[in-house]
Amino acid sequence: MCCYFEESVSDDVVSAFPFFNFKYDEHHANIPYDQRLRVQIRVYCKAKRVMKAFIVDRYGKNETLRLGDVPEPSLRDDEVLVRVHAAAVNLIDAKIRNGEFKLFLPYRPPFVLGHDVAGVVVRVGARVRKFEVGDEVYSRVDDFHIGTFAEFIAINEDSVAIKPHNLTMQEAASIPLVGLTAWQALVEKAQLKRGQKVFIQAGSGGVGTFAIQLAKHLGATVSTTTSTGNVALVKSLGADVVVDYKTQDFEDVLRDYDVVLNSQDGKTLEKSLNVLMRGGKLISISGPPDHEFAEAIKASWVLKQATRVLSFGTRRKAKRLGVDYSFLFMKASGSQLQQITPLIESGVIRPVVDKVFPFASTNEALAYVESGRAKGKVVITVR
Repeated sequence: MCCYFEESVSDDVVSAFPFFNFKYDEHHANIPYDQRLRVQIRVYCKAKRVMKAFIVDRYGKNETLRLGDVPEPSLRDDEVLVRVHAAAVNLIDAKIRNGEFKLFLPYRPPFVLGHDVAGVVVRVGARVRKFEVGDEVYSRVDDFHIGTFAEFIAINEDSVAIKPHNLTMQEAASIPLVGLTAWQALVEKAQLKRGQKVFIQAGSGGVGTFAIQLAKHLGATVSTTTSTGNVALVKSLGADVVVDYKTQDFEDVLRDYDVVLNSQDGKTLEKSLNVLMRGGKLISISGPPDHEFAEAIKASWVLKQATRVLSFGTRRKAKRLGVDYSFLFMKASGSQLQQITPLIESGVIRPVVDKVFPFASTNEALAYVESGRAKGKVVITVR
C-alpha cells in the first residue's frame, strides 16, 4: 500500500484497517478508538512510504525499464529531498542500462536510472544551509546517487542550484548534464579565449546546442557539423562555420583550430586531431578514457592500466602532431550551475528541447534518444 498521509486519515482508510495492531496503555484510555487508530496508521504509513520509479532490473541493450514502487529516498544531513517535476533523458542513461559503463560505474541492479532533474525541495538535511523547503532547483545528480526517473530524489546540496527563473521545469531539467559538460570542456579544460577557433561536433545534439552558445559567449569562432536539415538551427545558435556531414568531410574544410570538442566515434576522433594547430587541444567526451580520468575516479591498478592501453594510440598520435588529448567525464557541480544560471536568465544561452514525454513513456523517451534523431534535449514530465 502506498501512503502519503499528513495530519488526517479518512474514515475509508480507517475501515480498511479493522485489525490494525496498535500499542495500548493507560495514556490512551481517554482517546477514542478511531483517533488512536488514525495516529497509528499515520506512523505506519510514514515508515513505509514508497514512490513510483523506472528501474533497471538487468543490464542489456534490449532491456526495458520497469515502472514500479521503490522506497522513498532516505535523507542524509547534507542532502535535500527534491520532488521531481521533470527529468532529462541522456545518452549516458542508455549506455548505463546497456552495461557499457560497468567498469567505471558498477551499478548493481535493480537501480533507478536518470541523471538530470528539476523540481521542488520538500525536505532538507540537518546540515543543509544553501536551500530551504519550497525552493525550485535543478541538478545533475552525483554518480552512484542517480535516480531522477522517479517521484523523489535525495541530492547532495553541493550538486544543486536554484532553477533559472525564466525556464519551465522541463526546460530547466534539460540543462544540467549538457551545460556542465560544455562548461567543464570549454571553460575548465580548454580555457577557451576570445579570438580562438573551436570545432564542436554534432552541433544539433544536446551537448552541441549548449556548447555552441557558450563558445560564442566566450568570444570564439565556432565550427560544427550537422545534417542538412539542422543547418538553420545551429546557425541560429551562433555557429560561424557549418559542415554538412552528408555532403562534406570536415577534415577537408577545417584547419588550424585551437580546440576540438569530440563527441563521436574513434574514426572521427582520429580525423579531428588533424584539424588542430600545434599546441591545440582535443577534449573527448566519448572516449577513449585516459590515465588522468582513472586517477580521478580512484580506479584499481588493473583499470588504470586498461585506460592506458585504450588511449595509447590516440595519445601517441596527438604527441606526434604536437597537440594535447584529454578525456572528460563530467562531474556534478552546483557552483558551476550557479555560474550558468545568469547566462540563461539574461538570454545568452537558451535551452533547446526537442520532445517532452509523459512519465509513463520513459522507455519511449529513452529509445528516441538512442535513435540519434533528437535535436537538442529530450525530457520527461514527472509531475
